[in-house]
Amino acid sequence: MSNNTNEEISKRRTFAIISHPDAGKTTLTEKFLLYGGAINMAGSVKGKATARHAVSDWMEIEKQRGISVTSSVLQFNYDNCCVNILDTPGHQDFSEDTYRTLMAADSAVMVIDASKGVEAQTRKLFKVCTMRHIPIFTFINKMDRDAMDTFDLLDDIENNLGIATCPVNWPIGSGKNFKGIYDRHNDYIVTYADTLKGTKEGTENHIKLDDKAQIDENIGDEAFEKLQGEIELLDGAGAEFDLDAVRKGELTPVFFGSALQNFGVEIFLQNFLKMATPPTGRVSSEGDIVDPQEHGFTAFVFKIQANMNKAHRDRVAFMRICSGRYDASEEVKHVQSGKVMRLSQPQQLMADERKILSEAYAGDIMGVFDPGIFSIGDTVCMPKDTVKYEGIPTFAPEHFARVRQVDTMKRKQFVKGITQIAQEGAIQIFQEYNMGMEEIIVGVVGVLQFDVLKFRLESEYGVEIRLENLPYEHIRWVENEDVDMSTLVGTSDMKKIKDMNDRPLLLFINEWSVGMTMDRNKGLVLSEFRKN
Repeated sequence: MSNNTNEEISKRRTFAIISHPDAGKTTLTEKFLLYGGAINMAGSVKGKATARHAVSDWMEIEKQRGISVTSSVLQFNYDNCCVNILDTPGHQDFSEDTYRTLMAADSAVMVIDASKGVEAQTRKLFKVCTMRHIPIFTFINKMDRDAMDTFDLLDDIENNLGIATCPVNWPIGSGKNFKGIYDRHNDYIVTYADTLKGTKEGTENHIKLDDKAQIDENIGDEAFEKLQGEIELLDGAGAEFDLDAVRKGELTPVFFGSALQNFGVEIFLQNFLKMATPPTGRVSSEGDIVDPQEHGFTAFVFKIQANMNKAHRDRVAFMRICSGRYDASEEVKHVQSGKVMRLSQPQQLMADERKILSEAYAGDIMGVFDPGIFSIGDTVCMPKDTVKYEGIPTFAPEHFARVRQVDTMKRKQFVKGITQIAQEGAIQIFQEYNMGMEEIIVGVVGVLQFDVLKFRLESEYGVEIRLENLPYEHIRWVENEDVDMSTLVGTSDMKKIKDMNDRPLLLFINEWSVGMTMDRNKGLVLSEFRKN
């Protein structure tokens, strides 16, 4: 590998931002882009139809509702680093999309609302991070509003998530009494100022702890005395900073600030880029570690998105480059099909804006035009290579509905639309066991996905549907290849279905029926996860 390639790879920092809805994740992302010079004015996430929309929320339903429902990929340069941000949906109904995105990230930034602490969705996403042992950096947001006690917030993270915390800086007050933060490493106070919400210009005043006049003027005796007591307590009882533990996912560095007021964001970004690792080796399905700098080009598909450009009705496969340098003039191999080809229209995305790429490096995320051959979890490598990464497991849906078309004349558009949306991984589609596409059952992880399905079929494919909720809550894939579904003995609350690859499945209303069905059919093997 050339020195230039290795240098480019070592500059990369690829991370996902995770949080509970409304913790301020999208606002923080906007401010990062502002510092990277990628945008000139940060957009407001919520607001009237005429207001600016956040860059990372590009889908029409996101703009209307003020929530992120897909993962956006954003890249910018800052301080000699090339930063790739994977912005994930905060809403729990889209946790499967977030899970896949975390598979493509090297670290995660966890945004927590200072007044609420760890919330349900943060807990769920955090588990995914710990499963992958990826480093987690915590930004406690909204300090300009009334917040929980700082020590209680740290306890909340440690008790709820089972990870040690190490505050890199410390807040002085909150809400109306928020004075700024104390930088523990540099031993000075940074005073709080509202820096014109959408811009990065703002004065940062650094005060040394022995500058009595400045402390009296900006902080006040009472707040400073409280700060000294808290620092003493922290130095005596808090976990010491240990970069190895951070990189193993055992310790989370904690920062405080306000993304909306743009305070503490750049301090966080600077520290994060120093602490986070460049791309590290990934394990292939053979168990070998593929070194990003020693190995030729490899990548895997972690997301597919249809209709990013309404004018072209296109389909984009998002790939995380795991090793080497990608050269647009060279052919690559799609491992699953064995096909050797040139990737079509390789591009970098800034939400829905695109830039055609001639090259990219390990750590980068690129979108390529998908003629319908890619699936989530697929590997791409150099033609002479045989590297294959493990597939991404599919979550079992928890809610099911029968889908009916309002206008049966639009059958072709309906089948195309629902199939494409299913290939993105947002929904799973099934058929009645002995019927074709006339009877389609949709399974989703969260009920909000039903709304997205209805909205997208109508706005992108011109198809109106009705959904009839079904009572099933448990799904099992039939693992036996030789099973005769027609003679399989089930329970009264069981339904036989098949997926789009004709693999047999069973739906149950009650969980106890699963065991009963296995008892009635000796040797039957049922699985909660679909192995891709």
